[in-house]
Amino acid sequence: MPGETIKMVGIRRNPDEPLGLTVEVDEHNQLVVARIIAGGMIDRQGLLHPGDVILEVNGVPVTTPEELQGEISVAKESVTLKIGPSIEEEMKSARITMAGGQVKNGRNLDSGKKLTCYMRALFDYDPNEDNLLPCKEIGLSFMRGDILQIINVKDPNWWQAKHAGEEGPTGLIPSQELEERRQAYVPPEADFVHKIGICGTRISKKKRKILYKTKQNGEFDKADLMLYEEVTKMPPFKRKTLVLVGVAGVGRRTLKNRLINSDPDKFGSVLPHTSRQPRPLEESGKAYWFSDREDMEEEIRENKFLEFGDHNGNLYGTHLDSIRDVIRQGKMCVLDCSPAALKTLHNSPEFMPFVVFIAAPGMEQLKLLYSERRSASGSTRNLHFDRQSSIRYSSRRAKTLESLASLYEDDDLISAVEESALLQRKYDKYLDMVVVNEDFDDTFRQVTEALEQLSHEHQWVPVNWIY
Repeated sequence: MPGETIKMVGIRRNPDEPLGLTVEVDEHNQLVVARIIAGGMIDRQGLLHPGDVILEVNGVPVTTPEELQGEISVAKESVTLKIGPSIEEEMKSARITMAGGQVKNGRNLDSGKKLTCYMRALFDYDPNEDNLLPCKEIGLSFMRGDILQIINVKDPNWWQAKHAGEEGPTGLIPSQELEERRQAYVPPEADFVHKIGICGTRISKKKRKILYKTKQNGEFDKADLMLYEEVTKMPPFKRKTLVLVGVAGVGRRTLKNRLINSDPDKFGSVLPHTSRQPRPLEESGKAYWFSDREDMEEEIRENKFLEFGDHNGNLYGTHLDSIRDVIRQGKMCVLDCSPAALKTLHNSPEFMPFVVFIAAPGMEQLKLLYSERRSASGSTRNLHFDRQSSIRYSSRRAKTLESLASLYEDDDLISAVEESALLQRKYDKYLDMVVVNEDFDDTFRQVTEALEQLSHEHQWVPVNWIY
């Protein structure tokens, strides 16, 4: 290695702060700098770059990450590194010299480029629990819903990021590609590039090539995961739709009606379309929009319905034009729809939804909700037994039926609570707010206050709403 290419780098370090770099041994058995963490000690001093070869620490030769870590750990405030270029850099320089070419800098200037990119995290991450992270000390922990500023995405497996709006350090987080493979279908021990961090953590080098097969496409379909969502910060504005989702019987429709009745100039609702024939005295545009089945089926194929279904041989559905009509009136359209429609709404800059998940409360509160709903409909019917029929039997027989009825009803309520939790987990990435409906007045207050805040606070929204 020519003498003029060797340089000595002096670093004044804080023993409580990591250097902010990772290293690896390349195919030429050189100990090279693999990554510089943006904002870290090395990055601030600007003396090292990815691809630099570390030859010595304080005069002691080092050839492995473990040796480097050992020498740095015994060093005091001052560390002197002997640095040389990689073999690739020397070969590149030699080719340029032979060809008479000129370059300003042989490095990739994009490697440290800062991005104006923000992501909403859609999963929790703890670097201390990640066995694949090159160095746990430089990992960045986050919670679902946190906004992350992405600084560098050059590494296909590890992005450099920091929490938006905070002065904290930059750290490593798993890339979308890596986390997809980990969560979806590729075994962790078979898919990650060999890296050795300054902490000495080793990662398997093995890779497995997987071909898509239609008979086994289920595993590949799972890979369509939303792990990060690119977002942008917007000044206060009013959303165009309010979407209420939750399990049946949890109070969505009651909340929808109360919102509309409380301020009919602010909130509006859509009329469903149906292929059912009008009954006597029914008019199109009053309770339903009546349409021919053939016309509805054609518009369903053209994706003009947000959602639709078949009941007793008749089609029912929510037409997108009906939503647009409410918005054109200057109102927020309140939708009580299936969670399956959330993806369409969430990805639409036209509808800009504020999505509220009405979560099922505890068993006692849910019993009360169900009881109030039955009373309001004038029904005292139990789902499985008619309690009045027990009068004909002995008191013991009646008590047995009463107990069985209560047992089946409790099972039904337990299923509702479990289904609510399942739906919340499945569609969490689309939710703006979760309200446990333990008290209806309190639920109404929380939703209306949240909507009011949208008019006064900046909002992080999907970037496709804007660009």
